Amino acid sequence: MIVRNSRSVLLTCTALFVFATGFPAYSQSQEEEAAAQKTDRVTPLKKIVVGAGQRKIAIDTPQAVTVLDQKDIDDVQAETIGDIFKDVPGVSIAGSERVFGEAFNIRGIGSTEDSADGSRIVVNVDGAQKFYEQYRMGSFFSDPELYKSVEVLRGPASSTLYGAGALGGVINFTTKDASDFLQEGYDNALRLKSSYETNGNGYLGSSIFAHRFNEGAEFLGMLNKRGSSEFELGDGSDLSGSDFQSWSGLAKGTFHFGDSDEQTLRLSYQHWDSDANDQDYAQTGTQAAFGTVDRHVIDDTAVLSYENPASDNPWLDLKASLSYSDTSVDQSDGTLGGFSNIIDADYGYRTWQANLQNTTEFSGDSWVNYLTYGTQLSHQDRTADSPLETSPTPGAIATHPEGTDNKVGLFVQNEFVYDERLTIIGGVRGDFVWREPGDSTAAFSNAVDDNDQAFSPKLAVHYKLTDEFGVFGSIAHTERLPTLDELYTWSKGTSLDLKKEKSNNYEIGFTATRDDIIQAGDNISFKTTAFYNDLENLIATTGTGASSYFYNVGKARIYGVEVEGAYDSDYAFAKLAYTGTQGQDRSDGLNYNKPLPTVPAHKIALTLGGRLPERDIEYGTRLTHAFEAQNSVRGTAASSGSTPNHLVVPAPDWTTVDIFASWRPQSGEMQGWQVQASVNNLFDQYYRENTSNDYAKGRTFKITLSKQLDW
Repeated sequence: MIVRNSRSVLLTCTALFVFATGFPAYSQSQEEEAAAQKTDRVTPLKKIVVGAGQRKIAIDTPQAVTVLDQKDIDDVQAETIGDIFKDVPGVSIAGSERVFGEAFNIRGIGSTEDSADGSRIVVNVDGAQKFYEQYRMGSFFSDPELYKSVEVLRGPASSTLYGAGALGGVINFTTKDASDFLQEGYDNALRLKSSYETNGNGYLGSSIFAHRFNEGAEFLGMLNKRGSSEFELGDGSDLSGSDFQSWSGLAKGTFHFGDSDEQTLRLSYQHWDSDANDQDYAQTGTQAAFGTVDRHVIDDTAVLSYENPASDNPWLDLKASLSYSDTSVDQSDGTLGGFSNIIDADYGYRTWQANLQNTTEFSGDSWVNYLTYGTQLSHQDRTADSPLETSPTPGAIATHPEGTDNKVGLFVQNEFVYDERLTIIGGVRGDFVWREPGDSTAAFSNAVDDNDQAFSPKLAVHYKLTDEFGVFGSIAHTERLPTLDELYTWSKGTSLDLKKEKSNNYEIGFTATRDDIIQAGDNISFKTTAFYNDLENLIATTGTGASSYFYNVGKARIYGVEVEGAYDSDYAFAKLAYTGTQGQDRSDGLNYNKPLPTVPAHKIALTLGGRLPERDIEYGTRLTHAFEAQNSVRGTAASSGSTPNHLVVPAPDWTTVDIFASWRPQSGEMQGWQVQASVNNLFDQYYRENTSNDYAKGRTFKITLSKQLDW
């Protein structure tokens, strides 16, 4: 059965919500008791944001930001990283649902076929910046089970703290800690977890051991095994190459010392590994012509971090970290003849990074000021090696030029808060970059060293009109420097004449929150953001095969509205995420004023649910509707001229319905158990995201069991 009348489904879900909010009935005395027990509900917009500067709740942040905590990640029973973001406004997944074919898209910026898009969206794991680019591959390889929280900071205003060029925004992943599992009075915890889903026979086995050595030292060790066969689409066919097996692990030590044990030292190492034979070479979209390949993908992240809040010293709130990131893809036995130097090859990115920042606090009778300043240093190596002996550069790959990228970033951000109502945040960042080609790149072409800089200022304001209503706005400018791939592409010799991309982004919005709407102690919150982004000097490719090269295509504009809302009470809850984004190519030529192929369809995600608190049961339904889009990523093609011709191909609307339930006992003999069950794509809808190259997974039943032991 395919749902075709989304309006009737929406009305049905609304009726379920009305039913849930009124069930079960209880007396006025119970209402008063519930309100007394819970006076500050943590709805999605009431969660703490740590990645935008000073800690504050999301609804009071003068930026579009979404925080996903451990429960959010667990509730979606994610198989891939992309599953985590299904309810996040402004975020979609480009490429395909294959584990190796996913890339992020924020506000219409991001695709799998553009080497620059990995740098237009900054991705961090525990503060370590991640970046990967390879033809027909995704940009981030990891397992959702490793993480306890994810922050999505939308828009270029995030460039101040994380690096110039974040045209789309920033995604911050935070790995689990031992303290997340260690209960008061116990020094050891063991959590075992397993998950199964019917579509593709997907499975997960996970084990976590946490140990507290003393009050100042704790350790977490984690091991996961995950896999799946090829999954079915809504029409009953299988998605070729969607099968995979992977294992991942995390080791993390945390040490507290100093006065009141407030200084913290963390050392973590994360590993993700997948070794597959006869895997489809093209992972971002079905392309049988590329054949198959034996592919071994490894992703490592190591982070050493130190924090000293120095609560008795307003001049000092220090954070420092040193990180290492290594992503490698080793390929062999490719079946595409004539291209063995590209197919049978090893690719990789290795990045060393050091971060240092401090916050100084000033205050008066009715105001407080936080001045944050620091530096970010990084060294990145882009590697490629082929066993094919070619002249004049044995082992070199023309389509993946090697090189190094050295960067120094300097930033300052000032946050002024007056009377706990007015917040003004100003910031500026400068990145200074020195790039040089690898030996093989320099020997093959006229590639030379290239030095440049990028500049990113911003100003953001938030004002609480009352305790329940607020308004905010921001202006941000950022510049993105070409990547190593764009700069040293061999087909034209080099692209040293590339200009840096520029973005001017404007945002305005309002917030609303209120308690005691339907029942005592409940809360409803909304945050609406309108944005307008002018882009110049966008970098794209032109030509085909060996004659293709990078050039500055010109201008584009992207604008839209994001709405995030939530309702929460003891007995009912609801979440709303709406995204409406438009984008036009403003460059002269064939594409003038045509829709940008990377802009996602307008989409609404509505979750309605209820609770039985006395039984620790939660249940609900999730409706997702994507409206008809006037652009589709499948409609892109290169013209024979100097300008790519984006063919406008409409993408039809679609609707999916999910149902879910969970049981998390908080006391008694069953405490420590968790049971989750869900049916995704209940009506087996055959659909495709307009930013995706492949159709999505059909109906699947999921079950997850976990048990924690404490001693």
